Amino acid sequence: MSQDKIDIKDVTPKPKRKNIHKNSGDRFNPSNRIYVRESKGTYQKLRRYGGWFLLVLFAGLPWIPFGDRQAILLDIGHQQFNFFGTTLYPQDLTLLALLFVVAAFALFFITTFLGRVWCGYLCPQTVWTFMYIWFEEKLEGSANKRRKQDAGKLTPNLALRKTLKHIAWWAIALITGLTFVGYFVPIRDLFINFFTLEAEFWPLFWVLFFALCTYGNAGWMRSIMCIHMCPYARFQSAMFDKDTFIVGYNTQRGEPRGPRPRKADPKSLGLGDCIDCDLCVQVCPTGIDIRDGLQYECINCGACIDACDTTMERMGYEKGLISYTTEHQLSGKKTNVLRPKLLGYGAVLVVMIALFFTQVASVDPAGLSVLRDRNQLFRTNNAGEIENTYTLKVINKTQQVQHYQLSVSGLADASWYGKQTVQVQPGEVLNLPMSLGIDPQKLPSAVTKIQFILSDNQDFTMMVESRFIKKL
Repeated sequence: MSQDKIDIKDVTPKPKRKNIHKNSGDRFNPSNRIYVRESKGTYQKLRRYGGWFLLVLFAGLPWIPFGDRQAILLDIGHQQFNFFGTTLYPQDLTLLALLFVVAAFALFFITTFLGRVWCGYLCPQTVWTFMYIWFEEKLEGSANKRRKQDAGKLTPNLALRKTLKHIAWWAIALITGLTFVGYFVPIRDLFINFFTLEAEFWPLFWVLFFALCTYGNAGWMRSIMCIHMCPYARFQSAMFDKDTFIVGYNTQRGEPRGPRPRKADPKSLGLGDCIDCDLCVQVCPTGIDIRDGLQYECINCGACIDACDTTMERMGYEKGLISYTTEHQLSGKKTNVLRPKLLGYGAVLVVMIALFFTQVASVDPAGLSVLRDRNQLFRTNNAGEIENTYTLKVINKTQQVQHYQLSVSGLADASWYGKQTVQVQPGEVLNLPMSLGIDPQKLPSAVTKIQFILSDNQDFTMMVESRFIKKL
């Protein structure tokens, strides 16, 4: 019998120290609250500026006028999606599918390259959460103060400040709900009707629904959304590799960690550069300790980097103990940025963007659809002609009044019964009943292919195929 021994590795979890970030040590328990400490630094400035830019963009776009309406109006009721001078209809929604594909591959590319920077800097959940935390800090105090207050009795002063906080939260939530719904209904009328209590049921319902979601997500759920509900946190590992830039802790430089006097030489004390101040934990919005290694809860917001750099600067140490780095770099290897997976995502992204803009450029300024009368496929009229009846739907996708001419090809000497020149208002769908009649002797077969032609006074021409039926 072989005497070779099987290597055994002890994988028993080490007991964790008490998490100062919450009321309890179990950070996976949704009932535990995270008291996020304010962090200042380069990355937090970048996050705040990016967040404010998106907030201004989100709040301002629906107020931009364009002609007699707002520039962006996704009018679901009339099935018209207006983007400045372009109007899209349901038949143009392949553009939306292409846009989603572009967004997906952009997310894959950015995640493979820079990890979860979308989550940390641009995700609405993060932007609104930090905005709510800002009001919380201004009205209730710092993280340590809030923790002590919540552990004690509710005083009248604290109750007043908490009430003001929730009023501010609800005000932001209502403005958010109104703005979001304002992309789908005229926003000026929506605001007037809402504050004069004249809003219709469905707009009012959706405003309150999205306000409640904003209040609940940014005010109460916060990291629970990122950790337990967001699918992105779950499938991001499929895009990560050892060359993906993440927020990482330099273990070789920082360990063993421990407190020490500011002027003491850490090497003489047998310590690394980490002074175990726990600021990186206190500023983390998802409540993790980055020193435990890569964790899917990390949203790459850089708060721990700024907090650690501040501590390193005060201690007189080199910054970058926690930094944006890669697993290869942390292990002393070279980071390979231009790797096949990243190049593949980039190539597909470029192709999808090109297809999207090609599709946008090819959107027709008008539309034509042809419906045959199915109750009576054909009939003989008073002139002895075989007559087929159609309904033509002419769509003006531009923002100007248009005059169109209608004609038919493939049916020589046919008589046109109905209007052949029409005026169509911007965004209008004109239903035009008409008939074609022809001497039965001039029909080559029982069923003849024909094309209806729509043209304007410029260079636009559209053809739609249909059938002319002589007999069954």
